[in-house]
Amino acid sequence: MSQRPVVLVVNCNTNRVMTEQIVAIAESASNQTTKIVGVTPAWGPSSAEGYAESYVTAVATMDAVLSHREHFDAVVMAGYGEHGREGMRQALRQPVVDITEASAYFACLLGRRFGVVTTVPAAVAGIEDSLAVAGVLARCAGVAASKVSVSHIADDQARTFAALETAGRELLLRGADVIVLGCAGFAGLDKALESSLGVPVLDSVACAVQMAHSLVCLDKRTSKVGAFTPMDEAKPWTGRKLGEMPPTP
Repeated sequence: MSQRPVVLVVNCNTNRVMTEQIVAIAESASNQTTKIVGVTPAWGPSSAEGYAESYVTAVATMDAVLSHREHFDAVVMAGYGEHGREGMRQALRQPVVDITEASAYFACLLGRRFGVVTTVPAAVAGIEDSLAVAGVLARCAGVAASKVSVSHIADDQARTFAALETAGRELLLRGADVIVLGCAGFAGLDKALESSLGVPVLDSVACAVQMAHSLVCLDKRTSKVGAFTPMDEAKPWTGRKLGEMPPTP
């Protein structure tokens, strides 16, 4: 491959500071083998926690990616347990890697059962649903809420780390031998938590970037037979289609 592949890393919410933080982790994980481009939805909630906001961000992230006019080779969806990955795969030929799936697949290579440490209790059910659809819920010892909301992760790093540590130890008691950080906002805390808990701890963004890079290097594209058959471009839409620029007032 003569040029570095371009991977869009899409934040599921509209917090641009969080997008920048996610991009920094993705760039570190790529080790300069991949060009990382951060994408922030133009509309939607400032954080996605629970079913309602997750469904909204599914459409907002698809709209953001389909609005991207520059070349890209793959997409990383950086919302843990968020909806939309199947829709994104139907909409694109480029590989689409969800951080939920990617981190779970990596965890299954490192231990028998993994546990997920996430943000608030409302996020737990969506993560369990996402792991079930990905076929890995049976390998999950549990999803534990740290009770740190997305918008408050950076307020007090010591408090956040302590909450993750407590939730991680709970999961170890439930049979987990690998821990996954179930929020892109937790990116960068994996090494310290790994040292504290004594088991592998995975940063979901780093896992997804590595997987996306591998798929691009293998020259693979999303299947367009069956579930991900492209949408009918001739079908009429009311208003504007996903990815279309809104009309000028």
